[in-house]
Order: sequence, then structure tokens, then C-alpha cells
Amino acid sequence: MKLELRGITKRFGALTANDHIDLVVEAGEIHCLLGENGAGKSTLMNVLYGLYQAEEGDILLDDTVQHFAGPGEAMAAGIGMVHQHFMLIPVFTVAENVMLGHEQTKLGGRLDLNAARAQVREISARFGFDIDPDALVDDLPVGVQQRVEIIKALTRDAKVLVFDEPTAVLTPQETDELMVIMRQLKAAGTSIVFITHKLREVREVADRITVIRLGKVVGEASPTATNTELASLMVGRAVELTVHKEVATPGAPALVVTDLTVLDSQNQIVVDNVSFDVKAGEVLAIAGVQGNGQTELTEAIMGLQSKVSGSIVLDGKELRKASVRTVLDSGVGFVPEDRGHDGLIAEFTIAENLMLDRSDSAPFVKAGTLQLGTLAGFAEEKITEFDIRAQGIGTHAGRLSGGNQQKVVLARELSRELRLFIAAQPTRGLDVGSIEFVHTRIVQERDKGIPVIVVSTELDEVVALADRIAVMYRGGIVGIVPGDTPRDILGLMMAGETPTETETAA
Repeated sequence: MKLELRGITKRFGALTANDHIDLVVEAGEIHCLLGENGAGKSTLMNVLYGLYQAEEGDILLDDTVQHFAGPGEAMAAGIGMVHQHFMLIPVFTVAENVMLGHEQTKLGGRLDLNAARAQVREISARFGFDIDPDALVDDLPVGVQQRVEIIKALTRDAKVLVFDEPTAVLTPQETDELMVIMRQLKAAGTSIVFITHKLREVREVADRITVIRLGKVVGEASPTATNTELASLMVGRAVELTVHKEVATPGAPALVVTDLTVLDSQNQIVVDNVSFDVKAGEVLAIAGVQGNGQTELTEAIMGLQSKVSGSIVLDGKELRKASVRTVLDSGVGFVPEDRGHDGLIAEFTIAENLMLDRSDSAPFVKAGTLQLGTLAGFAEEKITEFDIRAQGIGTHAGRLSGGNQQKVVLARELSRELRLFIAAQPTRGLDVGSIEFVHTRIVQERDKGIPVIVVSTELDEVVALADRIAVMYRGGIVGIVPGDTPRDILGLMMAGETPTETETAA
């Protein structure tokens, strides 16, 4: 099915999110919509999906003008969408989620779950998904949940499938698997709109690329274009795609973790007798495939895990039994990997989220009274400094794009006097311009003498930032190696192997 958007314009008050955008997606084509966070990509697709109504412009499917009053009409016309934040009910099974919204019934009006199970099995077999229809969604890894979203769209006979930042929450392995799925869908005749800001992915699967900046189409590009050319189109200026940093001059160990073990709610070991230190003025990157204990390790340091043994000492102060409040007051800045769940309160404004760590003390609170003027001035300053794309400081965090939400978290955490900075997946969901900014800020913290822990599943990011690299596998640390360790050795370590070159800790 051919999709054409003509002159789509969408406004939110004084903000023009889409400014007369034209886009053509041919039948059986993977068309990439590339742009920074806040450029208007997701807004455009929400117009296509019927979630928003455009003030101007037309949507055409196979040269026929369409008018979608809501997602139901868009789906009926053959439009499917896999959202960045999945639209699944965690306590429902895969089959129950797939049938939501177009329930099939048997005689007597009872739900025909067997029909939904059969659909899941048929599509899973066709694309090699290997998904149990009766599995609870809450028990599935993120990458498998995304496949459930794809199955939902395909059961509604989607001819045009929109992927909205589909790799923002995926591991590198899951991302590679998604690329294979997209090619399979294309081969089956599905037209795909792929929204992203990750240049490697664009060049890997796109047939054509349209670049949007500040709500306008600024050009088209070929997948053969260089990363530098694509980045410049996105941002409107030359972008440094490498991290420039001087050789570290670390001081004494500031954070010392000894024999740390963490048990989950089922008393299973998720962090297994881990020991390491982080020196003042260095970046220790923790690498590994998602789910090997990195999350629980950082949460234990922050006081967010209850079943913890061992020792966590920062500047001579034991933090293992400390509360989260005490850890924060000790000067620990923390960027959690799940910004939506752990980093922000969606119903709060940008300004309110920026004061969360200091909501009970000066300069924002004096004598029990919130200093609105001080907060407003601080928030305006941080919106400018961190290039947070929003209508104003009163915008609710839940209405921001994923990348702009991450910028709010970073702005809050980097605006305090820190003794330790922990950043888990700090650039997940960010565009190239924002990644450049975040990496620069992390290196600046290091250069101020702050010990920094970066947890990332992106090997490029690990290698770019790290002075030393600790690789985790099944809850333990396989080894700690220099930041310039070859990638093939790091890859072996991430699979649990300890080659002779890496047996000696750095």
C-alpha cells in the first residue's frame, strides 16, 4: 500500500509541531523518518494514526484521501503502529492483549481466546517469533513485548506499519533481531515508516530517508550518506560523532564496593559477590548485555534494593544500609535507566521535576514555603542549557518526547554538588546532537574530579567514555579492563568468557 502525506500541519497553541510536511512511502518500502527529539516525527505519525487531527493537509492511501477520526478508523484502513512506549496490559496474556479492541466471540457471547491464540501462533511461525500466546506480558523481556505489539498490528491486517523509535528500549542484540523482522515484513509487502535518530540503524535498513528538523522537512538522503552528512542534516550544524577527552588523571578510590551481593524478591542472586572501586576523576563503564545484574547493582548503590550484603563506601562513609534520601544527600547523582518509571513524575511540570532531589530545602524551599520565582528562574536556565524542547517550564513531563524527558533528568542530576555520578543508559532515546552534549557533560564531571559510573549496553558509548571497563555477566564481574580494550575481547567477555588478555584487572 502506498502512503502519501501532503502538507500536514499540526499546531499545539503557539507551537507548530508539523509545518506543511510532505512524505511519500511506496508500497513494500522501508522509509526512515530521521530527526532530533522534538523535531515532530512522532507528532506526524500520531496524525497519521488518528490520535491527532491536523489543521491542514491530507492523508492518502493508494491515492485515495482518508479522514481518520481516531485510531480505530486508521487501523481499519490498514495503518498499524508500534509505539515507543508499548500499549500493552502487563497482567494480560499475549493472546488477551492481541485481541483487545477487536474481540472475537463464540456463540453465547463468550470471548474466543482460542482464535487469538491461533493468530499469535500463525504470525509467530511466519516470522520466527517463538512467542507463547498464554505468557503474561509482564513476564516477557522488552524485545519480546515489542514483538507482541507487531503481532497486534498484523492481526489487524496492517498494510502500513509505523515503528516509533522502536529500538529506544532494546539491547543491541534485540535491535539486530528487529532489523531482520523489518526486512521480513518488507519482503511480505508491508510498507514501513521507521522513526529513529540512530544513524547506524538508518543506514542498515532504510530504502529512503526523509529528515525533519524543527517541524519541517529539510531534505532527503540516501542510505549511502555518511553519518556526518546525516547528523548535519538532522541538527543543522556540524556534529562531532566522537568523544574528545584528555587522558584521565584519577586520584584515590572514592567509591569502594566490596563483596556486594543482591537477592531479588524470589531470593535469587542477581548481583554475585561483586567488588570494584571508582577513582576520583575517572569514568568506570559497566558493560554487558541487559539483564546481567547492572540494574540491580546501581539500585543497590542508591539504596533501592533491600536484600543486599557486602559493603558500599563513598568517601569513607558506608552507604549499604542508607536510605535513598541519605544517598542523595551524600552527593550521589543518579540517572536511572527507565526515566519514565524511576526518573520523572509524568504529571509534574518540567520545573517541578527539576527540583525533586531538593524539594524540601533551599534554594527552592525556605521556611516551608516554595520559592516559585527561584524555581522558575532555575527551570528556564536549565531548559536553555540542556536544550529541552518544550512550550515552557509548565509543560508536564509526560508530554515530552523520550529524549527531552532524559534531558530533564540529566539537568536535575548535574545541577547539584556531586561526590559520585551514576548514569545508567544516559543516552538511551537521545539524538546525535543530544548524545554529543551528554557525553561532553559526563567527561566534564570526570574532569572536575568526580568519580563517574556509566552503565550502557551500547558498546560504542562504553568505548568512547570509559577510562576502565567492568564487564558483567550473570550477576558477576568477568573482568575490569582498560578503556582501550579491543571490542572483540569485550564481546567475548560479555558472553562470559575470560580470554588470557583480560585476566589481569586494570
